[in-house]
Amino acid sequence: MEMETVKLSQIVMKWFPEMIAFFRQKELNSMIVLRDGLSILEQEDALEIIQFSICEHQNQTPLH
Repeated sequence: MEMETVKLSQIVMKWFPEMIAFFRQKELNSMIVLRDGLSILEQEDALEIIQFSICEHQNQTPLH
């Protein structure tokens, strides 16, 4: 299997579609590189990717 680049929204929609409304558009548009592709991504790995992505976006948000 080759690496595949997908948007975070694709991962969320595959595993946690009920959570889509809780994400900002910028988060959903984040590009994620999957070593073995989306078709064999496990739910635990998807959750880890989502958590990491949220943390990364929070680190980029300036505090007032």
